[in-house]
Formats: sequence, C-alpha cells, structure tokens
Amino acid sequence: MLIVVGAGAAGMAAAITAARRGIEVVILEQNDRPGKKILASGNGRCNIANRHPDPTRFHSAHPELVKKALQGYDAQRVLAFLGSLGIETEEEEEGKLFPMGRQAASVVKLLTRECQRLGVKLVTGCQVTGIRREGKEFLLESSRGSYRCHQLLLTAGSPAAPQLGGSNAGMLFAQSLGHRLIPLRPALVALESDARWPRRAAGVKLPARIGLLASGALVTEREGDLLFTDYGVSGLAVLDLSREASLRLAQSEPCELSIDLMPRRSKERLEKLLGDRIDPRRDLPLDLWLEGVLHRKLVPLILEISSIRAEKEKQLNRKTIRQLVYAIKHLRLPIEKTRDFRYAEVAAGGIDLAEIDPERMESRKIPGLFFAGEILDVDGDRGGFNFHWAWSSGIRAGNAVNR
Repeated sequence: MLIVVGAGAAGMAAAITAARRGIEVVILEQNDRPGKKILASGNGRCNIANRHPDPTRFHSAHPELVKKALQGYDAQRVLAFLGSLGIETEEEEEGKLFPMGRQAASVVKLLTRECQRLGVKLVTGCQVTGIRREGKEFLLESSRGSYRCHQLLLTAGSPAAPQLGGSNAGMLFAQSLGHRLIPLRPALVALESDARWPRRAAGVKLPARIGLLASGALVTEREGDLLFTDYGVSGLAVLDLSREASLRLAQSEPCELSIDLMPRRSKERLEKLLGDRIDPRRDLPLDLWLEGVLHRKLVPLILEISSIRAEKEKQLNRKTIRQLVYAIKHLRLPIEKTRDFRYAEVAAGGIDLAEIDPERMESRKIPGLFFAGEILDVDGDRGGFNFHWAWSSGIRAGNAVNR
C-alpha cells in the first residue's frame, strides 16, 4: 500500500498514477476537502500549466537535478495526463495554459472523481502528527488514527498561503527521518518598504520596468504591471523578481528597486514628447501639465524628486526636462523585506534535491520514501510553472512506486 500525505496537485496526480498501475492508495489530507490551493489559483481560473516548461523557469539549489526530473515531462505529457481526467486546456499569453472552462473547481472535481473511480481512499480532516520508521514500514500517527505502509509519499506542500492549509509540517517530518531542509523564504510575493511615499501613490497600477539592485549592483530586471500599496509595491513585475529579492534580503544585503514608469519610451523619445508638449500660450501649472502624461498621484513625487523649481510649463527648458525624465525613468525605492508567507504564492527552499533520485522522486536515504511537489527545493516562475512541477513530479513518483 502507498500512503500519500497531502491532497494537492502533486499528491492527487501521484495517487491517480499509482492507482492506475493497480496499487492500493490512501491519501491523508489535513483540510476538509482536497485541492484547496488549486481552488485559489489564478483567482479561481487556474493557470494549470505552461506550454514551454524550460528548466530555466524553475529554481533550486540543484538546477541540474531539476533538469533531470523534468526530462521526458514536457507540456504534452502533462496535458495528456490532464486530458485523461477530462480536462481540456486553452493557451493564453506567455504560454499560460488554462482549463477551457476557466474553473479551478472543475479541475478539483475531475481529479477527485478519478481518485474515486480508481478506489483511492481519501481521508480529509486528517492531521498527521508524527511519522517514524519501524523496520521496513512507516508508522503514521494522525488525528484520525494510526496508519502503516511500506511506501510513503510526502506531498504536504510548503508554508506558503497558510490560510489555505500551507505549512512546513511535511518538511519537518522529512527532517525527522533524516533529510536536509534548504532554508525557506517567501517567493512570488509583494515587497515592503519603509519609505513613506508609496502610500501617497497607493492604488496606482501601471506598466513598468523594475530593476533589483543588491548592494548597489543590478541583479535582475523585469517588466510588467506595478502596483503601489500602503506597504510598498506589488504587481506582476514585482512578483517576478521577488524570489531574488527574498534571497538577497535573507543574506542581509541592502536592496533597492529602480523603477522606470514609462518603459515603452526611451529617454530620448520621452524628452522629445515632454519638450513638444510645452505651450507658452496655455501656461498650465506644472503639476497639471504633468498630469497629461502621468498619473496624478505620481506627479508630486516626480516633481519633488526632480527638484524642479519651475511653477508653470513655460518655465521649463532642456535641463529641467531632462531632470523630469530621469526621475520618471529612475525612481528609487529601498526594500526592507518581502511580505510574509500569508501573501506568498510559493516558498523557495524545501527538502534538498541532492538527497532525492530525480528519476524516481525517491529518497536516496530511505527506500520507499517518496517526495513530490512544493515540499521539495523547487519553485517555478509565475505562469503555470509551479503547477507543471506538481503534475510532473507527482506523475513521476506515482510511476516509481513498487507494486
């Protein structure tokens, strides 16, 4: 018998794959229903995978092992598995794949239905409280009694989104069995700043290019939506670079964002645009003149940063235009920390991949102990990559379990 701890995407994919091979499977799930994180994904629309799961879109202390684990598990293989459940997909921008009905709830229903069809026993509201090895068996203590098995799969996730049941309990059980844990950090998460000015621009959302500077050096750069908030910044571009920011902040490096508020215009084009807008006959106040190209909440910030003393548009000249352009395209924001795990989509870190066979997802230390999904030190970029890792590692584990 195989016991799976955790009824998320990886756990159910593994259980279905193993059960299709004739293996008796029991899933223990702490929540009152399976797939709670699936239900919340993509605001309920469920970005279920990505058409281009390049290994560079996944992150780990051992990227070479991630690459091995993904070999043979491309988008077609994952889509074939989903299709076997009755889930058809459609592609959106950047290769994002969604169920055609855009309903995460339907994905969970179809996964659960296949588990039922195959005779997989799903025990919900079951909090595992202890795991130990007894000879060749695993003994699990839980709020629903004791369980024994010869093969155990841990897919209990990470501490990201604790409101959906996320925790590090599975990782702690793995540690107690002798596995190493790579330190955990929030990823795909908003960033916090002690600077007060983002509060004045709270609610402003716009396309931007954002560079992350650590110890004064540019580390990475992303382009996409930027949202100013009461605590700092969020938005897709921020989420995309948050993993690197989280790593640098954990190493106590001073971090700062360099924000280009108009990434679609070069410095020269923006200087020309602003210069051409000056109309002495109109004689607009400078703040109102700037509102013609910039959100009104950002105007006083740019005027303060650029230190321009002009009060009317007709007082502008080439030098002051350049000052404005520099402020717009090089807005600086110090970052003190990421938001905590409650606001993180995933966690960076987890069980060390060096101790896992990437072809079987089995422990190199303890025969019969398997891992899949977010419990491992693998996290993907935004856009369906974390789901791809869950499906592929779960299917791989389900295929490796012995009859």
